[in-house]
Amino acid sequence: MFTGIITAIGQIKSAQAKGDGLHLVVEVPDGYLDDVAMGDSIAISGACMTATQFEGNTFALDISRESLSKTVGLDKVGPVNLEKAMRLNDRLGGHLVSGHVDGVGKVAHFSQVANDAHGSWLLRIEAPKELALFLAYKGSIVVNGVSLTVNKTEDSANACIVDINIIPHTLQNTTLGKLQQGDSVNLEIDLIARYVARMLNKA
Repeated sequence: MFTGIITAIGQIKSAQAKGDGLHLVVEVPDGYLDDVAMGDSIAISGACMTATQFEGNTFALDISRESLSKTVGLDKVGPVNLEKAMRLNDRLGGHLVSGHVDGVGKVAHFSQVANDAHGSWLLRIEAPKELALFLAYKGSIVVNGVSLTVNKTEDSANACIVDINIIPHTLQNTTLGKLQQGDSVNLEIDLIARYVARMLNKA
């Protein structure tokens, strides 16, 4: 389990074919792996992965073709959001996150909010229509591993449009600041919403 609070920005240094998937090597900041052991879980841009090798400031993992088909941004060199699995005595700063990507969304709009004294940004995402049931005003959503609050939802014929307010701190300490219109993003719905929908026999 995770919280959606990013603890570091890493860098995929290599992505090499292995079986039907890929073998990734991820570089991290100094000291980040000091409390990580072989087999521990680390969320990479919202997707829970298992650390299988360590060397200096890098760790390696194997990602299956199935996981690659359900996510974006894990098949090539570039920056990624990182979060180590939470401990039972950790603060829950975001919300309960499983690290299982539910769908891929698309950035429809991303710009600084005019006349906003705090310098916040508006991120608008087109989420897959099948996730609409789980998205609600003031509810939680995970975007590339980051726990965020939904400010507005609007259903269209083919998608659920989600508006999110991003503060400068989040832009500076995650990869979200690099997003551009048209980019694809990993999405995870709220865990509680998932179970409520199931209990109501609507999912």
